[in-house]
Amino acid sequence: MQLHHKRVGQEQPQNVYGFSKLSMDNLAREFCLQNPHMHVIGLRYFNVYGPREYFKNKTSSMVLQLGLQILSGKTPRLFYGSDKIVRDFIYIDDVVQANIKAAVSGKSGVYNVGTGNPRSFQDIADILQKELGTSLGTDYFENPYMGAYQMHTEADINLTCKDLEYAPKISLEEGIKAYVPEIKRIYESEVKRG
Repeated sequence: MQLHHKRVGQEQPQNVYGFSKLSMDNLAREFCLQNPHMHVIGLRYFNVYGPREYFKNKTSSMVLQLGLQILSGKTPRLFYGSDKIVRDFIYIDDVVQANIKAAVSGKSGVYNVGTGNPRSFQDIADILQKELGTSLGTDYFENPYMGAYQMHTEADINLTCKDLEYAPKISLEEGIKAYVPEIKRIYESEVKRG
């Protein structure tokens, strides 16, 4: 079973969530070693956004959360320095593509599913305002998690592209534009009426 660019034991999660994910990867690795005739594949999703995530409530994507704030007439709220806080945001259609390719690959391994192109929280707020036709600006506030907050995530997708023939196609701008009608529907049917 392969890991992207690091050998087993070199990965160092930065938080409990990452540690739990690495533990599951290690269990899968061990299972593969004990059952070499079976194919086991793990996909590490980065910051997924897109339709059908409203049920996640407060853990839904920043795209949905900020979109609903804007539609409510509220200025999007971000930490100071949000132009430097970046994540690898990936639209659901690219995640579906990765899942299908993984299912038919016949490979075993752990693969990152992202774009390899991190973008800032500020980018999300700006793109949403453009797509929603608003100019509310941004309401900045202090980050209460400073020092423990992850400022940068970026998927290394080289192995995913090579082994699974995965190729992310949707930019943040295209993904948000495609998602806006669903965000508006959620606002009208769930938030406004709620």
